[in-house]
Amino acid sequence: MARRAVVLMNLGGPDSPAAVRPFLYNLFSDPAIIDLPGPLRRPLAWLIARQRSRVAGEIYAHLGGGSPLLANTEAQAGALEAALGLEYRCFIAMRYWHPLTAEAVSAVKAWRPEEIVLLPLYPQFSTTTAGSSLAAWHAEAQRQGLACPTREAPPYPTEPGFIAALARHIDELLADVARPARLLLSAHGLPLKIVRKGDPYPEQIESTAAAVIDALEHRPEDWRVCYQSRVGPLAWLGPSVDEEIRRAGQDGVGLVIAPISFVSEHSETLVELEYMDTAAPADEQAPGLPRPERLRRALQRQYARLALFPEWPFHLHTGAALATTALLAVGIDGRALEISAMRDGDDGLFFSN
Repeated sequence: MARRAVVLMNLGGPDSPAAVRPFLYNLFSDPAIIDLPGPLRRPLAWLIARQRSRVAGEIYAHLGGGSPLLANTEAQAGALEAALGLEYRCFIAMRYWHPLTAEAVSAVKAWRPEEIVLLPLYPQFSTTTAGSSLAAWHAEAQRQGLACPTREAPPYPTEPGFIAALARHIDELLADVARPARLLLSAHGLPLKIVRKGDPYPEQIESTAAAVIDALEHRPEDWRVCYQSRVGPLAWLGPSVDEEIRRAGQDGVGLVIAPISFVSEHSETLVELEYMDTAAPADEQAPGLPRPERLRRALQRQYARLALFPEWPFHLHTGAALATTALLAVGIDGRALEISAMRDGDDGLFFSN
C-alpha cells in the first residue's frame, strides 16, 4: 500500500504567555497579512506585536495562558489517522507557531511518503489563511528538497455535511431560546484592501451563510452576517460583531451568535465574542434573554463525527466551532466509516483552539 502523509494546516496559537508576542510577530510579518516590502513589514510587525501583546495576553489568560489549538488538532489528527489505517500518517503544520511549516516538512520528509495531501482546516478559502499555509508549505518543501506528489484539498464552504452540521445545531439553539432572537452568523474579518485584490473569502462566507439559512428548519426572519477580530486602522469587512451587538441593544432584541468560519475553538470563539458583548455599555447590550441564552455558542461540549465517503479522492468537511459540532468527512479509496464521540465531562474528543 502507498504511504500517504496527510498534513493538517491551521493558524497556530501561543502555547505560553511568553509565546504571545513572537506568535503575533510571526502573524503580522506574513506578507499575505501585511502586503509591504520586508524592510517595512518586519518593523511594523514588531510594533503591532508589541502593542497587541498585552490585550492578546489577557485573552489567552482566559484560556489558561495559551491556545489549546495544538492539543486539539493533535486529537483531530489522531482520530483521522486511526480511521485511515496504517498506510496513512497525519502531520500538523501551524502557520505562526509550533509546529511550524518547516518542522512539519522535515517530519514528512523523514517519513518518506509516496504521496502528500495538504488539508487546510479552513472551510472558506482566503489568501491570508489557506493560501498562506499552502504557499508556505510549497516554498519550504522546495527549500528542504521534499520532492513528492502532492495534492491540495479544496475549500468546502457549502459542502452538505458541513452545512447540515451547522444548521442542525443552530436549529437547536433557536428552538431553545426563551423568545425570538436575531441570528448573527459570525466570521473572522478581513481588510477590504485584500478583498479588493480578488480574495474569494467574503463570497464564500456569504455562500455558507445562505446555505445554512436555507437548511434551517426554524428559519429566522432576522439574521445577518457579521465579522470580528479587526486589527489596525484599515477598513475591514463589515458589519462587525460588536456593531451588531450594539445594534441589537438599540433595537431591543436578543441574540444568537453562530461562528461559521472556524473548525476549532479558539480565542475568537471562546473569549472574544463574550468580551465584545460584556464590553458594550449596559444600555447597548442585547436585552431580553438571560446571559447564557443571549450569546448561544454552546461550545462547552463538542460532538465529533468522522466519516469517510467515496467522493473526491481526498476531501474534508468540518464544522467544529459551532454549537457543539465538529464534522469531518473524508473520502479515500471508496471506503466508508463513521466514528462519533461526545465530550461530556471526560468522555470523547474536544476540538478547540
